[in-house]
Amino acid sequence: MLLWSAPDPAPNPRRVRLFLKAKGLHIEERMISLVQREHKAAEVLAKNPRGQVPFLELDDGRVIAETVSICRYLDALHPDPPLIGTTPYEQAETDMWIRRAETALGTPVSLFWQHGHKLTARLVNQIPALAEQARGQALGAMAWFDAQLAGQDFLAGDRFTLADISLLTIVDFAGWIGLPVPDDAAALKAWQERVTARVS
Repeated sequence: MLLWSAPDPAPNPRRVRLFLKAKGLHIEERMISLVQREHKAAEVLAKNPRGQVPFLELDDGRVIAETVSICRYLDALHPDPPLIGTTPYEQAETDMWIRRAETALGTPVSLFWQHGHKLTARLVNQIPALAEQARGQALGAMAWFDAQLAGQDFLAGDRFTLADISLLTIVDFAGWIGLPVPDDAAALKAWQERVTARVS
């Protein structure tokens, strides 16, 4: 297998790397430069028509794209330790929190990145008002996650899961682009430190 990937701080490639690390797995990575737009090269598009990384190229040439799909495939091959869940409820609970991380926080962070950061200014026609709206939505989502994490160690019950990895990569990327966790979000900050220590 070959994992087509990109260096940190790109959140989706990092999510798969942290998942592999937590599983104790090693898969060869082929790093491509997002800055140089290598993910839009013909060779990449022939394998993953969306032109995004990461994607996993299997030994027979088939490709699995999308971070959660890659992690689900690897979790099925290597179920120990379980990072998605061992029962239908645990798996659904993990999926629920992954979706919440991606939609509630990931979406506004992505919009802020596209419309409010200098590194993307040459790629899109930025709309500053949209960036400011996204900033407010991201901070609101962080406050919501802060409330959900009060009194608990992890997102999906008492288990460390792919949901924690997913939220961590989004929160860290948000900080990198200028949307740090607010100082008054004590539970979210403590969770970020706890999960960072676990995966580092």
